[in-house]
Amino acid sequence: MSSSKVCDFPPDCPDGASCVSECDFEADSCGWFEAAAGDDFDWTWGSPSKLSASFELQAPLRDHTHNTIQGHFMFILKKNNSLSQLAKLQSPTFSQTGTGCTLSFWFYNCGLSVGAAELQLHMEEASESTVLWRVLYNQGDQWSQATVQLGRLAQPFRLSLHKVSLGVYDGVSAIDDVRFENCLLPPAVESCEGPDRFWCPRTKACIEKLQLCDLVDDCGDRTDEADCVPELQCNFENGICNWEQDTEDDFDWTRNQGSTSTLNTGPMKDNTLGTAKGHYLYIESSEPQVFQHRAALLSPVLNATDAEGCTFRFFYHMFGKHIYRLAVYQRTWNNTRGQLLWHLFGDQGNRWIRKHLNISSRRPFQISVEASVGDGFTGDIAIDDLSFMDCTLYPGNLPVDLPTPPETSVPVTLPPHNCTDSEFVCRSDGQCVGNIQKCDFRYDCPDKSDESSCAMEVCSFEKRNLCKWYQPVSENLMENSNIFRWGLGNGFSIHHGEENHRPSVDHTTNTTNGWYLYADSSNGKFGDQADILTPVISRTGPKCTLVFWTHMNGATVGSLQVLSKKDNATSKLWAQSGQQGAQWKKVEVFLGVHSHIQIVFRAKRGISYIGDVAVDDISFQDCSPLLSAERMCTAQEFTCANKHCIAKDKLCDFVNDCADNSDENAFICGTSSGCCDFEFDLCSWEQEQDDDLDWNLKASSIPAMGTEPAADHTLRNSSGHYIFIKSLFPQQRMIAARISSPVISGRSKNCKIIFHYHMYGNGIGALTLIQVSVSNQTKVLLNLTVEQGNFWQREELSLSGDEDFQLKFEGRVGKGHGGDIALDDIVLTKNCLSSHHIKKEELSVPLPTGSCPQGYRECQNGKCYKPEQSCDFVDDCGDYTDENECGGSCTFEEGRCGWQNSLAENFDWILGVGSPQSLRPPRDHTLGNENGHFLYLEATPVGLQGEEAHLKSGLWHESSAACSMSFWYFISAKATGSIQILIKTEKGLSKVWQESKQSAEDRWQKAVILLGKLRNFEVIFQGIRTRDLGGGAAIDDIEFENCMTVGETSEICPEATDFLCHDKKCIASHLVCDYKPDCSDRSDEAHCSQYTSTTGSCNFETTSGNWTTVCSLTQDSQDDLDWAIGSRIPTEALSPDSDHTPGSGQHFLYVNSSGPKEGFTARITTSQYFPASVGMCAVRFWFYTIDPSSMGVLKVYTVEESGLNILVWSMIGSERTGWLYGHTPLSSNSPFKVAFEADLSGNENIFIALDDISFTPECAFGGPVTIQPSPCEADQFSCVYTLQCVPLSGKCNGQEDCVDGSDEMDCSPSPSPQLCGEIEFQCSTSDCIPSLLLCDGVPDCRFHEDESSCSNESCSDGALLCTSSNSCIPAHKRCDGFADCLDLQPDESSCLECPRGYCRNGGTCIVEKIGPMCRCGPGWKGNRCHIKVNPLPAEFTNTQNNIWTLLGVGLAFLVTHITVTILCFLANRKVPVRKRKRSVHCAFVNPVYGNGSNPEKTESSVYSFSNPLYDATSRSPETISNHLK
Repeated sequence: MSSSKVCDFPPDCPDGASCVSECDFEADSCGWFEAAAGDDFDWTWGSPSKLSASFELQAPLRDHTHNTIQGHFMFILKKNNSLSQLAKLQSPTFSQTGTGCTLSFWFYNCGLSVGAAELQLHMEEASESTVLWRVLYNQGDQWSQATVQLGRLAQPFRLSLHKVSLGVYDGVSAIDDVRFENCLLPPAVESCEGPDRFWCPRTKACIEKLQLCDLVDDCGDRTDEADCVPELQCNFENGICNWEQDTEDDFDWTRNQGSTSTLNTGPMKDNTLGTAKGHYLYIESSEPQVFQHRAALLSPVLNATDAEGCTFRFFYHMFGKHIYRLAVYQRTWNNTRGQLLWHLFGDQGNRWIRKHLNISSRRPFQISVEASVGDGFTGDIAIDDLSFMDCTLYPGNLPVDLPTPPETSVPVTLPPHNCTDSEFVCRSDGQCVGNIQKCDFRYDCPDKSDESSCAMEVCSFEKRNLCKWYQPVSENLMENSNIFRWGLGNGFSIHHGEENHRPSVDHTTNTTNGWYLYADSSNGKFGDQADILTPVISRTGPKCTLVFWTHMNGATVGSLQVLSKKDNATSKLWAQSGQQGAQWKKVEVFLGVHSHIQIVFRAKRGISYIGDVAVDDISFQDCSPLLSAERMCTAQEFTCANKHCIAKDKLCDFVNDCADNSDENAFICGTSSGCCDFEFDLCSWEQEQDDDLDWNLKASSIPAMGTEPAADHTLRNSSGHYIFIKSLFPQQRMIAARISSPVISGRSKNCKIIFHYHMYGNGIGALTLIQVSVSNQTKVLLNLTVEQGNFWQREELSLSGDEDFQLKFEGRVGKGHGGDIALDDIVLTKNCLSSHHIKKEELSVPLPTGSCPQGYRECQNGKCYKPEQSCDFVDDCGDYTDENECGGSCTFEEGRCGWQNSLAENFDWILGVGSPQSLRPPRDHTLGNENGHFLYLEATPVGLQGEEAHLKSGLWHESSAACSMSFWYFISAKATGSIQILIKTEKGLSKVWQESKQSAEDRWQKAVILLGKLRNFEVIFQGIRTRDLGGGAAIDDIEFENCMTVGETSEICPEATDFLCHDKKCIASHLVCDYKPDCSDRSDEAHCSQYTSTTGSCNFETTSGNWTTVCSLTQDSQDDLDWAIGSRIPTEALSPDSDHTPGSGQHFLYVNSSGPKEGFTARITTSQYFPASVGMCAVRFWFYTIDPSSMGVLKVYTVEESGLNILVWSMIGSERTGWLYGHTPLSSNSPFKVAFEADLSGNENIFIALDDISFTPECAFGGPVTIQPSPCEADQFSCVYTLQCVPLSGKCNGQEDCVDGSDEMDCSPSPSPQLCGEIEFQCSTSDCIPSLLLCDGVPDCRFHEDESSCSNESCSDGALLCTSSNSCIPAHKRCDGFADCLDLQPDESSCLECPRGYCRNGGTCIVEKIGPMCRCGPGWKGNRCHIKVNPLPAEFTNTQNNIWTLLGVGLAFLVTHITVTILCFLANRKVPVRKRKRSVHCAFVNPVYGNGSNPEKTESSVYSFSNPLYDATSRSPETISNHLK
């Protein structure tokens, strides 16, 4: 017989063959032999009963076949030790095997030093062997079974079992019951009939047609692999053929030979050749891959050859403890994942497994083979021998558009119509409606056919259908009953074992007959997910809410999610996981305005079948789009840009109620105090410092670890943020977290708070809203103590108070760990007034601080600087005090330099030093050692991937066009995190830089960012965790360069609407022509007639009696008081200012209270409507208040056509005197008026005045306006604030020719008819003030010229600042007849009188020898009582008490001394000789002033006076009396 038939497993000889397929070693070794004999370490055939006592411990006590000591096996017999000993048990040579061949055997590997064993395959024509199996260590005192897949081996081969001694072997190694199974080739047959069969031409074997061209020799003669199309096959022996790696996955498949790099996972050989020489593809599950990372392989584009489709065949290998998932998708559209055809989870054993999938498609398609990484490194998945049958290559590419899911309805014949492709044909009459009107929850066709194939508004499943919801799976999968999927069920359909977790009744009828939708966990595996979704919904309205009832019960119930899907992007709207109890629970998911979306219910299976997810009564409530506006809005409604009307309380509430978002427009809403959507930080809300824990900011994108919301309320998707507290061990029960609002004025009327809360879980504590007054009176407004449902809920509460108050949200942790309280979208309505509303307005008289003049702050070196000089990149102090806390250049060696962490996050940027043992860098960048400091992302025990930490600078005023910021950062495999740089301006946030890649080396890297021209901005370092519990990424050596604007000139401004001064500086457009110069060259206050002539603009200098007509203003007939024209500020004012208008102006508008009556308001409104505009118009004005009790309120409203009043600006009272500047942008979607309202609250002595109201020209036109050039001729001067031309010769001639007096403004101090005296200073308004008032910290000129060019030097105790020498003139040199300061001689000014308004804040002026001096009231100090005394700390108060005690003792001594002196004087009156001053035994020295001979300490003063009895000249008693007075 042929030699090829020897050892081919079928017995061909009558007496059998020496190569047996089964061997129990009872008769002999079956041809297995020791192939490396002679080293006293050999495989030996034997039995325990025949071993000598010296060798019996080297063999098992019993064989495996019979489990007796008489049974036989092969074992290793060791007779002595040697390092080079090798035991090699070799099989006979076998000729070939069939495709299903496996080898199994039982082995014994016991002993602490037994070592490893390895089974190898040797092909006859190959020099290299292939490892098929190995055991690494002691398996215990037992027989263990091993199964090895051999597969189709077409060439002769042999096997060998290796064991190495290495001189330390000590144990028992044995093998028994070797068995080859399914190793025969298919037998020859007489015939092979049937369409699904193939008859092999040479071997006459009959095989299945599916085995043709599958890259495996099933016939035994390779005829089944002949005449195949190579382009439809790939065995990876020469690359990946015409397949390609997907670019949209996380990593790529790897082509490999032999075993993978990780033990106990992946194949040891390929499937094609069955040896280590063959190639295959696999996924490497070790780092850097992480759990659920995907690798996808794409086939060429194919077509099915007939309607029955074609077949895809492949072999897969899934072996390892952490194997996760292998899936096959079919896609007909490019850039989509496609339809899932098949998937498999978990370890399938160390073997190649064949799989075939039927594919049906009428369109070209691609196959995607996708493997996902498990949660460990032993998760390698491999594929080999991919082939297609009955498919052809398609020459083109797949289309990229994603179609609407096919409708399940039967195609209908359309009636005659004239509809276009963008219109839907109504089925009954051929009427046309827009496609956007199809599936929008509103019937537009008379027969309602436009909604017939759409999601139903209400679905109870009682009609036993899915209400147009559908599952995106193929029909053959729907027929497979073992797939985890959605289905209909009721109480009658419950099987045995489901009684405790399936709903026994539905929600609709509450009976066992009622139907519901459920995902059956009896099928599928852990982690399987089932989707059911709506057809595409064209659009939804602003109130649209999805309401349904859910039932989730069972110990291992999985999770349910609601998602929105648009195109191929999904966003999570809601989620719930775990057991919720045997009850139906209501869920509300606010959808709001959307277009072309699908709603998806996604169920995920738990770890076992005990737990089903069920839903019932799904309804879309209020989801139809808004109808076209057909009515005018009322005075209680806001007019949207699309002319719809919404309730006024829905304005600026973070919800798109108008459907066009015009109610949330930033220009209309502004940055309202107390309103916060928590998308970045806590806004103006603050964490309480004396509570137990904090409210934490959470991004919805971070996976929910418990019961917190899956999506925020603002954006309603995974990119939004909210704040929450969590009931989580080890927190103690009922500990609290509190945030507090800004202070709200008790003068607020119709004030409300609106917010959304989410309270879900069994361990809920309490949510309380508390109102706390400034006198610490508390009132509970809301108290919620139990679970409120797993959805966001809206709450609206009215607020009022007799005094200013704050609101505090207090959240308390419950008794368990399963509860969370969340807040989002807190709104204080526009009528809630801040008690300190003006923060950024320019003040005529700034508040004093420290010991510096009024309006200045103190540097650390004693110099002074203005607040506006801080954070401008200029070192005005000389020691960087004004820039130190702004978050600027910093090495972090001396602290954080003003860089601050956000107060609402789970982790922070921490100041620290290098540490090789921790996650952070081992050394800093500045010093390069472990002692240097830097900032790094802290790693917290509960840190989750995706969490953010924000590091913020201060608010920088402005940067130059060349401004750049550089810093050094450190990211490594250990110090992890992603670093981003954000810029925050009034327009919002923008990302300018990011880095998340790890450095190839552990080193610091430099980043340089061009910031450019910015105004009012913050720089923010955003750190993001890139892994759970991760952190350590660091920054160091931040440096700002070329950022100061001093000396900068530019033709380009930060904003397109900015005004470019003549000196090339930029200012905001609303500052132009506002009656104050903002450009240093005053070019912004030139040619202003276009501003002052705008309707509603007025300076009230009309000569006509009917000023309301001239100014286009109207008194409100419904108010209590009227505004009136005035010309003089009441005498109660501490400032001599009267009218504000420049030039000879002397009138203003005012209102004052005349008695204690409630509700006294005065309102004046523009007579004409301004056209609708958004972000264009602004009003500027000057106001003056006298309000000792701070009860009066000045407000500015926009008044819409509907009559709705929207508060846009307000100011409550003022301790500051003088004309103050106010401005506010004006925006409205409809024509509007502007109203100024003074609310005097019924209190007496309140005075409020207005002057120089001006509207920007854009207000009158509703859009951009070109500023008209001056109409004046070249020889004429154009008056600034009036449309008037005067001869140029009249400029600065000492006589006002312009009505506004602007021809005499900014004139040099040349001789004029109104010359001031030699020791007087002339203001720009030609007013004269004593030079004593120069640079004394108090502005006395209307435009503050007397303080504008002063140095930062500060003088006190009566000393004066000399501007020419920048030094202080001591008090004793004042009024001494000698001018110590040559510049206007301030030290010799006003020596005999008190200048008008000299002493401020209630101070009394006394003329002394050194000139006027102020006696200040409590709480004030300084030469003019203009500096507020800081409250003293308790320690200092105690010290003061001690000083007063000492002074009391001294005073008692002084009184005694005076008494003795008087007695001495009476005794000496008898002597006619007057006592001389040097007779000191009766005189005394003033203990306050020391030596009485000092002439500057003995002048007439209210604080001390010369002893009249010892004065050098006699004085009358009247003189003494006057001094005492």
